[in-house]
Order: sequence, then C-alpha cells, then structure tokens
Amino acid sequence: MIEIRSVTRSYGTFKALDDATLTIREGEFFSLLGPSGCGKTTLLRMIAGFDDPTSGAILVDGQPMDGIPANRRPTNMVFQSYAIFPHLNVEQNVAYGLKRLRALAQVSLVGLGKRGATELSGGQRQRVALARALVMRPKVLLLDEPLSALDKKLREQMQVELRRLQQAVGITFVLVTHDQYEALALSDRIAVMFGGRIAQVASPKEIYQRPANRQVADFLGGMNFMKGSVVEANGATITLDTPGFCRVRTDRPAGFSGNGHATLGIRPERLRVLWDDARASHEISGKVVERHYFGEITHLVVDVPGFEKPLSVTETNDFGADDLPIGAAIRLGYDPDALVAMAD
Repeated sequence: MIEIRSVTRSYGTFKALDDATLTIREGEFFSLLGPSGCGKTTLLRMIAGFDDPTSGAILVDGQPMDGIPANRRPTNMVFQSYAIFPHLNVEQNVAYGLKRLRALAQVSLVGLGKRGATELSGGQRQRVALARALVMRPKVLLLDEPLSALDKKLREQMQVELRRLQQAVGITFVLVTHDQYEALALSDRIAVMFGGRIAQVASPKEIYQRPANRQVADFLGGMNFMKGSVVEANGATITLDTPGFCRVRTDRPAGFSGNGHATLGIRPERLRVLWDDARASHEISGKVVERHYFGEITHLVVDVPGFEKPLSVTETNDFGADDLPIGAAIRLGYDPDALVAMAD
C-alpha cells in the first residue's frame, strides 16, 4: 500500500530523515516507533503530503505522490491534539464535507451526535477525530500519537478500540508513537527509528525477542547486557562464552563482524527467582540491592559476582518477591534460549 524509497528530508545540514526505505502492506496496522526527534513524525507528514522529501520517492497504492497535495491523496490523518472544530457538534464535525454519519457507530458515538465538541471527554473527542477521518473511506489512515493526551486507563481502552476498528474497516493504519507497549500491543509490524534512520522492521514478537542491536533492545522494555567471547562462528549461528552464564549457541546477529566478541542480552522477565528448593537447568546466584514494587510485579536489582553491572529481574508477586529484603541472597534460573546475541 505504501512504498518509501530512499527518502531523505533535510533542513539545512540537519537530516530529519536519512535514506529511509520501507514497505507497508495493504490492510496492515503498522507503527513507527522511536524517541522524540527520531524522524517518525517527519515521515508520517510526508506520507500525508504536509511535507516533501528532499530526495527519494513515496508511493501510495502504486501511485507516486510527487506534487499531489494532502487533500487529494488517498490518506487521512488523526492528530495528537484531536483537531476537531470546537464550534461544531459531533455530527457536524464528522459530516464536515460529507453528509454520511454511519462512522459514529463504528467509534461508539451513537446518541452523541448533537452534543457540542466542548462537552466531550478526551476519549470522545478522539473518537470524533477518528470518525471524521474514516467517513471519507481513505486507503490509509495516519495516526500521529493520537492517544498520548489520554490517561493510562482510557489510553488502554482506546488501544483496544483502535485495533478493533482497524480490523473492522480493513484499511491500512500507520501509527506514530514513542510508547513501546502501545506499538507492541497494536501492530502487525513495527519500524524502530533512531536519528532519522530505520534500525529494524519486524513483527512485535521478533523485535522484542530478537532485537537487531543493543539500541533497539534497550528501547523496547530494557535488557541486561554482557560481553560474550565468540568460540565458534558457523554459518547462521555463533557460539559464545560469557562469564557467569552457560555457553550459548544462538543466531548470528546482523552486522556481526566476526571480531571475536558480541553483546549478549537477556530480558528481566526471563530471569526468574528460584524459591526454596526449586531448581533450574541453569542458575546464577546474587544479592538483592534494590526492590521496586509495581502492584502485580516487582522489579529487583540483583548484584551477581563477576558481572560489571547488577542484573534487572522482573518477578510476579505470587511467592513474595515484593517482600524480599534488601541484601537477601537469591538464586536466579534462566533458559539458554532467552539469551540473544547482538553485534557490538
């Protein structure tokens, strides 16, 4: 549905987007994810027609978008600030330019058509913005951090509604977000961006479990990192030794130069506390130096001899992780396949 071909956007000597190449499929929920200033909104605005590439090409449904203004593209956009007309009621906002109101039902606004825009909650205003964008039946709906102004509970509710809506209408959604969990929950695929460049494009599960590099891994959920010495590099796999952990054979990381070292990472939730006489095939021992309670889970910081930095551990509170005293000696179990290799 969308092809981004070697697109660069420069402002003087600054490159907001640097040689981005990307394909977004028809009917896909696709997210552009990254920190502020990474280029994701710049790319979205160029797809929408609000900005032009310095070089490269953008195609929508096979048609080049060069010179086509925003109001003539087969796209529509929902903004972070809602951008609904405050002097119009719900029906008038949705029907602006088109006298069809069936979109109200799609976004759970039946019965609110006569209500003024200023009488709506944040979630209702965002639903109005969605309905107005969808009533023209665009081929692509572009979403510029549309949920960021909502509180946590409402945001989670709207995430469910947004995914349900996309599946119901069947059109391509492209979401810009800096919220990793929002991207993981909603997307068919994600492009992770840093410094105007695309670092990795993959499914949420692949990006989370097999990040392309340390920067991607650290941005999505956090990870424990350690250096591994390459024992063997054979085709698509490498074998590494890491002090404190077992010898690991894993997929050869993208960009691996074969210089004898690689970075290994393990997610905090893949390290589990071994209570009482519980055993695991692979264990390490350490001491709790920090404990942070988050309701259903507790984050532990565990000092393990031989490691440069303490390890982060995420544990459910079923067995009392929230009551572990600072200084407690604990054992941690892990599975070798939880360790992922990344190029230095």
